[in-house]
Amino acid sequence: MVMPDGSKRVAVILQPSYLPWLGYFDQLARSDVFVLYDDVQYDKHSWRNRNRIKTPQGAIWLTVPVLTKAQNWPTNRDVKIDNLHDWRRKHLHSIRQNYAAAEFFRDFVGVFETLYAREWRFLIDLNIESFGILTEQLGLKREIRFSSELNVEGKGTQRLVDICTKLGASRFFEGAAGRDYIDEAQFQAAGIELAYQEYDHPVYPQLHDPFVPYLSVLDLLFNCGPRSLEVLSR
Repeated sequence: MVMPDGSKRVAVILQPSYLPWLGYFDQLARSDVFVLYDDVQYDKHSWRNRNRIKTPQGAIWLTVPVLTKAQNWPTNRDVKIDNLHDWRRKHLHSIRQNYAAAEFFRDFVGVFETLYAREWRFLIDLNIESFGILTEQLGLKREIRFSSELNVEGKGTQRLVDICTKLGASRFFEGAAGRDYIDEAQFQAAGIELAYQEYDHPVYPQLHDPFVPYLSVLDLLFNCGPRSLEVLSR
C-alpha cells in the first residue's frame, strides 16, 4: 500500500517485552502499523520478562518471575507470573531508590506506582499495559494490532510476509538481528520492501557516570522527560 503522501505503509512486528529499551520504541516510531507478536512461542532467555535499569554501581536487572515448568512450549499469551515472589514491591523500590534524583522522576513515578499496585496474573497483560503506559508518556501514537487477532497462520518469515500483506504494508522494518533468520527472498517475492534497523544509540544526560546504553526506556524518561521521544528517534 502507498500512503496518500506517496510513502509506503511500514509494518513492524515485535514480541511484547517488559519495559523495553530505546530501540524498541524507535521501531514503533518508524512504523505506520505496529504488530505485537503475542502468539508465538515464549523465549525463556529473552527480554519478555526482564530489562535493565541503572544504579550507582551500574546496570541491574528487573526480572518478572514466571511459571514455565511443565508447560509444553507456551506462547507469550500463556505465560503466568509467579506471584509468590514479591517482585512488584522490589521493582518499584529499585526504581524509586535509583531514580529519585533524576530531573523528571516526579513527573513519571506515579504511572509506575499505578502499574505495580495491581496484581498481574499473566505476563502478556503486564507487558501490554506497561507498553501502553510508556507509549503514552513518550507521546507515541500508532496503529497497534495483535498477531493473535489477525487470523494469519504459518511460521517463520512467511507468516511475517502474510501479516504485512493482510495489513496492506509495502515495507517491513526489522531489527538488525533479523538478518540472522529472515528469508529475504520471501519478502521480495511478495513485493514487500525489507529494511533493517541500524540503531545508533544516543548519549543523553544520565545519573551516575559513566553512561550506560541499552537500558529500559524508563531510564530515558526519568532523565529527559518531554524530550525523550526526540532523543531516542534522532
